[in-house]
Amino acid sequence: MEAPPDALTRDSPTVRAIKDITFGSIAGMVSKVFEHPFDLTKVRLQSQVLDSSARFSGPIDCLTKTWKNEGVRGLYRGLPAPIVGAMAENASLFLAYGELQNVIRRVTGRPLSEKPSLPQLALAAAGAGMITSFLLTPIELVKCKMQVQLLVTPTSAVQKLPGPLSVLASVVRNGGIRGLWLGHTGTLIRETGGTAAWFTTKEYVAGLLVSRRVKQGDGQALPLTSSGNIALRPWESALSGACAGAMFNLAMFPADSVKSMMQTEEELRPTKVVPGEKPLPKATFLGTAKAMYKAQGIRGLYAGCGITVARSIPSSAIIFLIYDGLNKYFGS
Repeated sequence: MEAPPDALTRDSPTVRAIKDITFGSIAGMVSKVFEHPFDLTKVRLQSQVLDSSARFSGPIDCLTKTWKNEGVRGLYRGLPAPIVGAMAENASLFLAYGELQNVIRRVTGRPLSEKPSLPQLALAAAGAGMITSFLLTPIELVKCKMQVQLLVTPTSAVQKLPGPLSVLASVVRNGGIRGLWLGHTGTLIRETGGTAAWFTTKEYVAGLLVSRRVKQGDGQALPLTSSGNIALRPWESALSGACAGAMFNLAMFPADSVKSMMQTEEELRPTKVVPGEKPLPKATFLGTAKAMYKAQGIRGLYAGCGITVARSIPSSAIIFLIYDGLNKYFGS
């Protein structure tokens, strides 16, 4: 009797999916530990755009004051949520990106071994970002709320600050399950457009580096990272990833600014509920964007952009260096 095909062979879709999830999770976790102090700075700068007087004059001032007033613990405030978020985000991104490429190949009649075109890669990346945004919004909501806790909490109460689970429970209690997706429009726009820019920039720059190397007669027929037939060297993964990180944030940064403002509004500018009066309508994405633009113009929508791009360059380089390295040694 003929044995059934092994569903978990080395190149099976199931094994490939497990590897994408594992490699993406590890890469995301490591990069998030590196970048968290800079992400905290970004959120705090974004959240003060509608304040009459700014708490921080810029990213260096924010980092300095956070270190002085809160120490190392303050720089890593809210870290558990983004650690979970980074693992979920990168696992989802790499898995969905690969699977959507296969869908595009099947629809267009291409063999699974053929590399999609750059526009097709952009479409797959945008779809992956859109899917990931639904997982990411609740995690970023908890993270942002924790990152601004110290801005409105007396020093004597610092030790009593709620942790991520308490913040999560508070959100659900006050806004129901739907409240977990506060600011989702911003996350959706950022992840869809930003991820398209992220993956396509990485693929484009990596392709240029590989083409240059092959023209020098130094190419080898080895498995590649996400698509192609030549393996990237570590420095090529890092450089192409660094370029991708910069493009991700430059592409859709205002959407992220509006999202952060919406998610921290309740903590920083709580509205007083007057008995007998109808409560004020909840802030919308477009309404918040208009208010931020009115307050500080384009500058307000790009608050924290400099430090975000600066931290995303090494962070994204780390992600692709780790992912491509794991894929090279364990993925083929």
